[in-house]
Amino acid sequence: MFHALRITAASLALASTASAGTVTTDGEVCRTGAEATPQRDLVETAVAAGSFGTLAAALEAADLVGALKGPGPFTVFAPTDAAFAALPEGTVDRLLRPENRSALAGILTYHVVPGRILAEEVVRSNGLTTLNGQRLDLSVDGGAVFADGAKVVRTDIECSNGVIHVLDAVVTPATDDLVATAAGAERFGTLLAAAKAAGLAETLAGGGPFTVFAPTDDAFAALPEGTVESLLRPENRDRLVAILKLHVVSGRVFSDAAAEAGAAPTLNGARLSITRDDGALKVGDATVVAADLDASNGVIHVIDRVLLPH
Repeated sequence: MFHALRITAASLALASTASAGTVTTDGEVCRTGAEATPQRDLVETAVAAGSFGTLAAALEAADLVGALKGPGPFTVFAPTDAAFAALPEGTVDRLLRPENRSALAGILTYHVVPGRILAEEVVRSNGLTTLNGQRLDLSVDGGAVFADGAKVVRTDIECSNGVIHVLDAVVTPATDDLVATAAGAERFGTLLAAAKAAGLAETLAGGGPFTVFAPTDDAFAALPEGTVESLLRPENRDRLVAILKLHVVSGRVFSDAAAEAGAAPTLNGARLSITRDDGALKVGDATVVAADLDASNGVIHVIDRVLLPH
């Protein structure tokens, strides 16, 4: 069993102030050539550390070594050999097979973020967009920092083309598409029925990536009586398509980027206004009640009202 090094949010911030510094078990910064520029790239550093053999083998099998030896910079949340060993028996062997290269690459790129992001910034962030396209959720709990539930056990291992933070577990991206993700949430039955009636379900399942502002069943139920039944009739399909496309944006737009942009063009041609109101994210006249639900081909933001074209 892997014994994680003890690390706190405060020591994460402290570690980021030291060049090439790492954190020891007592939270102190260990300076290794603090004034020197790191000479090894991300892959060379991982190999030299001696505790990332499985990660290095996986990078080679996924044909990602060249990318991570490139100029970058990249931030790698690196699982240890013990983290890979803790996966269900046979998982690593299966992923290393040539026919599973795409799935392996998807997992590995989920551990890599563009840019050099030191611990001080990690602590301040709620999430980071990975090379996979999906968002790695970050949180602080009891003084410890977690990335998608994996504990950050060492930070700020400086490399010539980026920085490594060490995880005690392997994190995995979402594998369900937007339709399957919505179905699994069990509160979008009306939306899914509407998407099927409009002929959009197949697109949302296999196309993208898309950002979906998804009204709940309660949001549809709040429409005037008979509205949903009317929209689901074949003769009203064009109207239904126009409404549903108002809820979909091309590409992955996470909540922080959406708020910063202030508006987003939808698939029906209209632009949705996106604002912050007393801390709440507003999309048109709807409020986002849950944000950044990752799917394999996009992201879902849950809203409390159905958006209607003007």
